[in-house]
Amino acid sequence: MTTHASAAAASEEQIAHTRNRLVLEQARAVGLLGAAKNTRLSGRVPSELIEAAKKRAHVTSDTELLELALSRLALEDDFGARLVGRKGSISADIDLGV
Repeated sequence: MTTHASAAAASEEQIAHTRNRLVLEQARAVGLLGAAKNTRLSGRVPSELIEAAKKRAHVTSDTELLELALSRLALEDDFGARLVGRKGSISADIDLGV
């Protein structure tokens, strides 16, 4: 691996760790994560999916992956749906100065 590729991979990993930390902090702040782990979740999924998700998120354990994925889903906003819902609400003849 070249030095440039190695630096890019390290930067990507650092960004992922920072993003993960912020998501989990936000989940804790709104009461979604706490000290008690009182529910067990189980299911069957392809191992390739788990490994690809762990690699992308830069996590190593199934628990880390589940907490992160569920936190992201629970905290997700509806910006995309709201944006699409606004389609056609601005007059086509308005001058946007573009």
